[in-house]
Formats: sequence, structure tokens, C-alpha cells
Amino acid sequence: MFFDYKVRNFNIRLLLYVVALNVIGILVINSASNGDVSYMNRQIIGAIFGIFVAIVLGLADYHQLLKLHGLIYLGSFILLAAVLLVGDSGGGARRWVELPGIGRFQPSEFAKIGMVMFFAWYWDKYQEKINRPLVLGSGILFFALLLGLILAEPDLSTSLICVFMFVCLVYTAGISYRWILGTIAALIPLAAGFIYLLQYNMVPFLHGYQANRILAWLSNDSAQFADANRQQENSMMAIGSGLLEGKGLNNNTWASVKDGNFLSEEHTDFIFAVLGEELGFRGCVLVIALYALIVFECILLAQRSRDLAGRLICVGIASLLCFQAFTNIAVATGLFPNTGLPLPFISYGVSSLFSLYAGIGLVLNVGLQRKITN
Repeated sequence: MFFDYKVRNFNIRLLLYVVALNVIGILVINSASNGDVSYMNRQIIGAIFGIFVAIVLGLADYHQLLKLHGLIYLGSFILLAAVLLVGDSGGGARRWVELPGIGRFQPSEFAKIGMVMFFAWYWDKYQEKINRPLVLGSGILFFALLLGLILAEPDLSTSLICVFMFVCLVYTAGISYRWILGTIAALIPLAAGFIYLLQYNMVPFLHGYQANRILAWLSNDSAQFADANRQQENSMMAIGSGLLEGKGLNNNTWASVKDGNFLSEEHTDFIFAVLGEELGFRGCVLVIALYALIVFECILLAQRSRDLAGRLICVGIASLLCFQAFTNIAVATGLFPNTGLPLPFISYGVSSLFSLYAGIGLVLNVGLQRKITN
């Protein structure tokens, strides 16, 4: 299980890119926390355990792990349900579960990895029948059950990440273009109806503050939505103030947007604003380049995978990292509506960090078992 691999196939580049992002994140978290080293210390501990988990999973045969697909799905369902029953609330949402002696964690972060593993098994098993309505409908139903629990927290941003990830998995599994074109044709009138109902706060799965954020993003009336837009405007001001080289880590000048209390959640959701202010344009480009390299390595390993299950694992983790990073940066720069979502491997959050390292470990194992080429 652990030793029937060629060590030269271990993709050390992928792990180094991830660790480089993580180190940058720890430095920026320390700066954003204004001297509170507890955030940095917890993130360092999370990183150490995360790297250990990535290496262990990188050596554990993913075929054996996928045999536990039933337990993985059931565990994800139970954890997400536990959030609604006994979870901790914060910021108007219930997204955390407290474990005695361990602390609280966010089950939806682990559920995303669970989804990748379960559907890697599911679409691999039914790859020849994927276009049959019963098989496709069952897969959508399995997904909808987990998605509904995440939406109920409420956590719209994570729900959108999961939808994007699921679509990428279904496409990679080989779904017919007739299903794709039919879905697009159905989504066009649904999108128009969504925008119409949004104006009257009549979208059933959106809360009032979520609808207001989307309307603020769509509207040109800056005065009407001044409060909703203020956080993103301050974020863009912080990024722009960094210019090319940035103001430097841990700066506390009077001109600092971060230290002027213009940003909230600067060590989590809006950490890219702090990064832009303190590391400048060059730091932002470096971080984006590292994300691009990580996604490229995942896609490359997907192409070299010996089977569909391995390919789906790589594509699932690549789509998760790509879209989540893009969404966080898009929110910080005003391209997307304001929504709470951590920047992978950068933002503070041990649950997110630990789960993403687990995903990278699965990708590393797929790479160890790549198909033989002449």
C-alpha cells in the first residue's frame, strides 16, 4: 500500500508551491493580526500537521481510500447536519462545530474534500452509464443533499464553490454535450428570473443581507448601497495604496488602511487587501502565479492519471483551489459581490488549511500512480 511506488514520481514541485503560499500566508496573518501572535501560532501548527497529512495521504493508495466512499459521504452528511443542530453561530451564520479539547472547526471545508472523493468513486463506477437519466439524476441528488445542508447554514459562497467543483467533475467524467447544452438553455431564463426576483427579495434560498450584497454589486447607485460597498471599496483602496513594492510587512504607519480600521476580517476574508497593501503589485502577482502553478500541476497529474478516479480527484482539487482563490481575489478587487470565503493556504483558518492539505495529498498519490508512458 505504501511502498509500491516510484519515488521519482512524487511531485515535490506541487508541495513546494503549496508550502510557499502557506509561508506567505503566515507572514501576512502575523501582520494583519496587529501583534496578536496567537493567530500566527495556530496557523503554523495547522501547517505542520497539514504537511504531515499531505505526505501520509500522498503515500496511501487512493483506490483503497475510495473504497470508503460510503463512510466518507455519510461522515460529510452527519458533520454538516451537526452544524445545524449543535453548531456555533457567528456573523449571522451557523458554520462551526465545537469539539471538547480540540476546539471548533468548519465541517463544510472537509465536506468539499469528501465530495471530491465520493464523486471520484461514483463517476468512475458509472462512467459508461453517466448519460442515463437515472445515474445522472442519482448523482445530482447525492450532491443536492450535501449542498442543501451547506446552504442552510447559510453559506452561499461555499455552496457556489461546490457547484463549480461538481460541474467540473461531471464534465471530466464525460457527460454528453446534449446534457450540457440543455442545461445552458435552461439556465438562461432561470438567470433572468433570478435577477427579477432578487430586486424584490423573493429568492427563496437567499437571506436579506445576501440579496443586498448582490444588488449593491449590480447597482450603479453608490449612495443607496454605501454601507454594503464600503468594505470592498476600502479593500481596493488598500490594494492600490501598495503600488509596486508595497509598504512592507508589519508596517504601522498612519497611512495604512489596515491599521486605520478600514478593513474587517483582514486576516481571513480580506487578507488579499492586506497582501496588496504590504507586498504591493509584485506580491499579488507572485501569489497569483503560485496558484496558477498549483492548478497547472494538478491538471498535468490528471492527464497522467492511470484511471478516471484519479483524474477526477486531481480535477476536483484543481477546480476547488482555482475557483475559491479567484472568488476571494475577485471580492477583494470588487469584481464579485461581497462574500465570506478564505483565500486558500493564505487566510487564517485551520479547518480550511488542514482540508486543503488533505486534498493536495490525494493529488500527490495520484501522481505516484501515474500511467506508464513509453
